[in-house]
Amino acid sequence: MHIIPVLDIKEGLVVRARMGNRDAYQPIETPISSTANVLDVANGLRALHPFPVLYVADLDSIQDRPSPRNVLNQLMPLLTKSDIWLDAGFSERAQLEPILATPGILPVLGSESQTDPSVLATLCTNPRLILSLDFRGDEFLGPRSILEDAENWPSRVIVMTLGRIGANAGPDFDRLAEIKRRAEDRTVIAAGGIRSLHDLERLETMGISAALVATSLHNGALTPEAISSLMKNENIRHG
Repeated sequence: MHIIPVLDIKEGLVVRARMGNRDAYQPIETPISSTANVLDVANGLRALHPFPVLYVADLDSIQDRPSPRNVLNQLMPLLTKSDIWLDAGFSERAQLEPILATPGILPVLGSESQTDPSVLATLCTNPRLILSLDFRGDEFLGPRSILEDAENWPSRVIVMTLGRIGANAGPDFDRLAEIKRRAEDRTVIAAGGIRSLHDLERLETMGISAALVATSLHNGALTPEAISSLMKNENIRHG
């Protein structure tokens, strides 16, 4: 089981995410960093553990809003120690191709940002592409064919349950089990609702390979000792 810390970036700062209500997100206040600057928060997370991968959501790009800072430039100093999984609202092949060619940054294709399923169908065999299946409650966000046609899923699939983010509600175990069954030998990553080591251990027994985590790292529910007990290797980074 791998823990992948999340950095949600809005207007150039890391914000506290809660239940997918992005308009209400505010700059993060956390005991692991004195500021909400991206590099400061990332360094605070890596003081807990030398995480090989960080997940970054560029919320301004996802919401088609201008950002006062270039997120890619902000991320470059992080690449000396970690790979970056980047969701920046990619929806066109022309947006994805330069990211696919950038060492250390792997693009996340969020289903909520898609209007044309052919983008995924064209690139699904690229080993660097990551798909995020996004849900709000029982509603799938994006073209239904992306969810229904598992043959076009790439080698890594995130199951993102927006309503559980930061809500202390626990992961959506039933949905994760169903996606894992359909994903066959693909790597499945849980996102949303991770509360504790117990949640992660349960996910591991289900065959879930990794989890995107934010709140439990900032509130101390996952201690450095608990993290180390799970992070046994770094195959998630390039595999």
